[in-house]
Amino acid sequence: MTISKVFADHATVVARAAQELPPILGRVVTALDDCLRAGHKVLACGNGGSATDSQHLVAELVGRFVLERRGLPAVALTADTAILTAVGNDYGFERVFARQVEALAQRGDLLFAISTSGNSPNVVQAAQTARGLGCTVIALTGERGGKLAAHADVLICAPSTVTARIQEVHTLCIHAIADSLDSLLQARATQ
Repeated sequence: MTISKVFADHATVVARAAQELPPILGRVVTALDDCLRAGHKVLACGNGGSATDSQHLVAELVGRFVLERRGLPAVALTADTAILTAVGNDYGFERVFARQVEALAQRGDLLFAISTSGNSPNVVQAAQTARGLGCTVIALTGERGGKLAAHADVLICAPSTVTARIQEVHTLCIHAIADSLDSLLQARATQ
Protein backbone atom coordinates (compact mmCIF):
# COMPACT_ATOMS: atom_id res chain seq x y z
CA MET A 1 0.00 0.00 0.00
CA THR A 2 1.35 3.43 -0.87
CA ILE A 3 1.64 6.19 1.68
CA SER A 4 -1.02 8.19 -0.18
CA LYS A 5 -3.38 5.20 -0.01
CA VAL A 6 -2.88 4.94 3.79
CA PHE A 7 -3.95 8.58 4.17
CA ALA A 8 -6.88 8.13 1.78
CA ASP A 9 -8.09 5.02 3.65
CA HIS A 10 -7.72 6.85 6.96
CA ALA A 11 -9.77 9.79 5.69
CA THR A 12 -12.54 7.50 4.41
CA VAL A 13 -12.79 5.60 7.69
CA VAL A 14 -12.69 8.77 9.80
CA ALA A 15 -15.40 10.37 7.66
CA ARG A 16 -17.62 7.35 8.21
CA ALA A 17 -16.83 7.36 11.95
CA ALA A 18 -17.76 11.06 12.10
CA GLN A 19 -21.20 10.15 10.73
CA GLU A 20 -21.80 7.10 12.93
CA LEU A 21 -20.07 7.54 16.27
CA PRO A 22 -20.93 10.93 17.84
CA PRO A 23 -24.25 9.78 19.40
CA ILE A 24 -22.56 6.67 20.77
CA LEU A 25 -19.69 8.71 22.18
CA GLY A 26 -22.26 11.00 23.81
CA ARG A 27 -23.66 7.95 25.62
CA VAL A 28 -20.15 7.02 26.72
CA VAL A 29 -19.52 10.50 28.16
CA THR A 30 -22.82 10.33 30.03
CA ALA A 31 -21.98 6.90 31.47
CA LEU A 32 -18.49 8.08 32.40
CA ASP A 33 -19.81 11.23 34.05
CA ASP A 34 -22.45 9.24 35.96
CA CYS A 35 -19.77 6.82 37.17
CA LEU A 36 -17.43 9.56 38.36
CA ARG A 37 -20.16 11.70 39.94
CA ALA A 38 -21.24 8.68 41.99
CA GLY A 39 -17.69 8.35 43.36
CA HIS A 40 -16.71 5.32 41.30
CA LYS A 41 -13.62 4.66 39.18
CA VAL A 42 -12.64 3.74 35.64
CA LEU A 43 -10.66 0.67 34.61
CA ALA A 44 -9.27 0.05 31.12
CA CYS A 45 -7.63 -2.88 29.32
CA GLY A 46 -6.48 -4.08 25.92
CA ASN A 47 -3.58 -5.87 24.19
CA GLY A 48 -0.76 -4.43 22.09
CA GLY A 49 -1.85 -1.14 20.53
CA SER A 50 -5.09 -1.41 22.50
CA ALA A 51 -3.04 -1.70 25.70
CA THR A 52 -1.44 1.64 24.90
CA ASP A 53 -4.88 3.03 24.06
CA SER A 54 -6.12 1.98 27.51
CA GLN A 55 -3.12 3.69 29.11
CA HIS A 56 -3.65 6.76 26.92
CA LEU A 57 -7.30 6.99 28.03
CA VAL A 58 -6.36 6.65 31.70
CA ALA A 59 -3.64 9.29 31.33
CA GLU A 60 -6.21 11.74 29.93
CA LEU A 61 -8.45 11.12 32.95
CA VAL A 62 -5.85 11.12 35.72
CA GLY A 63 -3.92 13.98 34.15
CA ARG A 64 -6.02 16.21 31.98
CA PHE A 65 -6.87 16.56 28.34
CA VAL A 66 -6.84 20.32 27.76
CA LEU A 67 -8.72 21.99 30.59
CA GLU A 68 -7.38 22.12 34.14
CA ARG A 69 -9.43 20.03 36.57
CA ARG A 70 -8.91 17.60 39.40
CA GLY A 71 -7.49 14.20 38.54
CA LEU A 72 -10.10 11.52 37.95
CA PRO A 73 -9.87 7.98 39.40
CA ALA A 74 -8.76 5.63 36.63
CA VAL A 75 -6.48 2.59 36.37
CA ALA A 76 -4.97 0.91 33.29
CA LEU A 77 -4.95 -2.84 33.88
CA THR A 78 -2.15 -3.14 31.32
CA ALA A 79 0.50 -1.21 33.23
CA ASP A 80 1.68 -3.46 36.08
CA THR A 81 4.11 -6.03 34.68
CA ALA A 82 4.36 -7.91 38.00
CA ILE A 83 0.60 -8.49 38.06
CA LEU A 84 0.44 -9.32 34.36
CA THR A 85 3.24 -11.85 34.56
CA ALA A 86 2.17 -13.40 37.88
CA VAL A 87 -1.47 -13.81 36.85
CA GLY A 88 -0.46 -14.94 33.37
CA ASN A 89 1.85 -17.55 34.87
CA ASP A 90 -0.54 -18.77 37.57
CA TYR A 91 -3.92 -18.49 35.83
CA GLY A 92 -3.17 -18.12 32.12
CA PHE A 93 -2.98 -15.05 29.91
CA GLU A 94 -6.75 -15.18 29.35
CA ARG A 95 -7.23 -14.16 33.03
CA VAL A 96 -4.74 -11.27 33.30
CA PHE A 97 -7.43 -8.58 33.16
CA ALA A 98 -10.37 -10.46 34.69
CA ARG A 99 -8.35 -11.21 37.82
CA GLN A 100 -7.55 -7.50 38.22
CA VAL A 101 -11.21 -6.63 37.68
CA GLU A 102 -12.08 -9.12 40.46
CA ALA A 103 -9.58 -7.40 42.75
CA LEU A 104 -10.28 -3.75 41.95
CA ALA A 105 -13.79 -3.31 40.55
CA GLN A 106 -16.89 -2.49 42.55
CA ARG A 107 -20.51 -2.13 41.51
CA GLY A 108 -20.88 1.19 39.68
CA ASP A 109 -17.34 1.29 38.29
CA LEU A 110 -16.78 1.47 34.53
CA LEU A 111 -14.53 -0.71 32.36
CA PHE A 112 -13.20 0.35 28.97
CA ALA A 113 -12.53 -2.95 27.14
CA ILE A 114 -10.52 -2.35 23.97
CA SER A 115 -9.99 -4.98 21.27
CA THR A 116 -9.71 -4.26 17.55
CA SER A 117 -11.15 -7.68 16.70
CA GLY A 118 -13.50 -7.78 19.66
CA ASN A 119 -12.33 -11.34 20.23
CA SER A 120 -9.33 -11.06 22.56
CA PRO A 121 -10.07 -13.72 25.21
CA ASN A 122 -8.54 -11.75 28.08
CA VAL A 123 -10.50 -8.61 27.22
CA VAL A 124 -13.74 -10.58 26.76
CA GLN A 125 -13.22 -12.27 30.15
CA ALA A 126 -12.55 -8.88 31.78
CA ALA A 127 -15.83 -7.57 30.35
CA GLN A 128 -17.73 -10.65 31.53
CA THR A 129 -16.28 -10.30 35.02
CA ALA A 130 -17.01 -6.57 35.15
CA ARG A 131 -20.63 -7.08 34.09
CA GLY A 132 -20.99 -9.79 36.73
CA LEU A 133 -19.84 -7.33 39.38
CA GLY A 134 -22.30 -4.65 38.29
CA CYS A 135 -19.89 -2.46 36.35
CA THR A 136 -20.70 -0.63 33.14
CA VAL A 137 -18.69 -1.93 30.18
CA ILE A 138 -17.72 0.30 27.27
CA ALA A 139 -16.21 -1.73 24.42
CA LEU A 140 -14.11 -0.30 21.62
CA THR A 141 -13.81 -2.70 18.68
CA GLY A 142 -13.69 -2.86 14.91
CA GLU A 143 -16.84 -2.83 12.82
CA ARG A 144 -17.78 -6.44 13.55
CA GLY A 145 -17.81 -6.08 17.33
CA GLY A 146 -16.72 -9.67 17.91
CA LYS A 147 -17.50 -11.62 21.07
CA LEU A 148 -16.98 -8.49 23.14
CA ALA A 149 -20.19 -6.94 21.75
CA ALA A 150 -22.34 -9.33 23.80
CA HIS A 151 -20.75 -8.09 27.04
CA ALA A 152 -20.88 -4.34 26.42
CA ASP A 153 -23.34 -1.77 27.70
CA VAL A 154 -22.11 0.63 25.03
CA LEU A 155 -20.32 -0.57 21.91
CA ILE A 156 -18.05 1.72 19.89
CA CYS A 157 -17.35 -0.01 16.57
CA ALA A 158 -14.71 1.69 14.45
CA PRO A 159 -16.04 1.31 10.89
CA SER A 160 -13.20 -0.79 9.52
CA THR A 161 -11.72 -4.28 9.56
CA VAL A 162 -8.15 -3.00 9.20
CA THR A 163 -6.34 -2.97 12.55
CA ALA A 164 -4.44 0.26 11.90
CA ARG A 165 -7.59 2.16 10.85
CA ILE A 166 -9.48 0.78 13.89
CA GLN A 167 -6.73 1.95 16.21
CA GLU A 168 -6.69 5.39 14.61
CA VAL A 169 -10.43 5.75 15.18
CA HIS A 170 -10.07 4.51 18.76
CA THR A 171 -7.50 7.23 19.44
CA LEU A 172 -9.82 9.84 17.97
CA CYS A 173 -12.67 8.50 20.12
CA ILE A 174 -10.51 8.70 23.26
CA HIS A 175 -9.75 12.34 22.48
CA ALA A 176 -13.41 13.14 21.76
CA ILE A 177 -14.50 11.49 25.02
CA ALA A 178 -11.83 13.29 27.06
CA ASP A 179 -12.59 16.65 25.46
CA SER A 180 -16.33 16.30 25.95
CA LEU A 181 -15.95 15.13 29.55
CA ASP A 182 -13.62 18.03 30.37
CA SER A 183 -16.10 20.50 28.87
CA LEU A 184 -18.94 18.96 30.85
CA LEU A 185 -16.96 19.09 34.10
CA GLN A 186 -15.91 22.69 33.48
CA ALA A 187 -19.49 23.76 32.70
CA ARG A 188 -20.71 22.14 35.91
CA ALA A 189 -17.93 23.78 37.95
CA THR A 190 -18.90 27.26 36.71
CA GLN A 191 -22.62 26.86 37.49
